Order: sequence, then structure tokens, then C-alpha cells
Amino acid sequence: MSLDNTNGKLVRMANQIATFFKSQPEKDRVEGVATHINKFWEPRMRKAFFELVAQGDAGFDPIVIAAAAIIKPPYSVSEGVGTGSDAAAGAPGGKGTAAGESLSEPSIPEKA
Repeated sequence: MSLDNTNGKLVRMANQIATFFKSQPEKDRVEGVATHINKFWEPRMRKAFFELVAQGDAGFDPIVIAAAAIIKPPYSVSEGVGTGSDAAAGAPGGKGTAAGESLSEPSIPEKA
């Protein structure tokens, strides 16, 4: 399979993570790769990752392929944090930035 430069870099990065975790106990390798990708790869990277995994021949290390089962899929725009009416609609009591609530206000009520 021929990968464009961006996808090639993504495959190389994932495989480098797997190479690092090969120095760890075998029972920790797959979870270690997934944890790293979940923590440090932003949603667009994970989206591209899952598209490449679905293609089946991108050149991922077998540890990366195994980790794909526990890597969090990227959220869609409707699931992410928003500032429009959708943000207020899903917030408790209809609050949120769309309803004029400040992001700097405490989210936990202070005790009287």
C-alpha cells in the first residue's frame, strides 16, 4: 500500500511507540500502546489511525493492531465540547456557555 507522507508518519509514530513497549513485559505492551495513543494523539490523528487500520495493509506493527481494539475512537463534533446551543441543551439545567454561563465559574457549589 502506498501511503501519503502524513499517513506514513502516523504509521511510523505508532510503530515507534510499539517498539518502545517491546522493552516492557509482554502483558503490558498492548495496553501501553493504547494508553499512549489515547493520552497524546488528538482526535484527527486517531481518526486517521482508524481509517488506516480499516484498510488492513498500512504497515502497523502487530502490537499496534492489537491495541486498536482499546484505543478510544475520536469523538464526533456532536459529541465533543461545544459552545453553541448544543452545549446548553446537554448541560444540567440548560446551562453552559451558550446560556451565558462563564467557564471560569466553579462547577461545584461552595458550601454555605
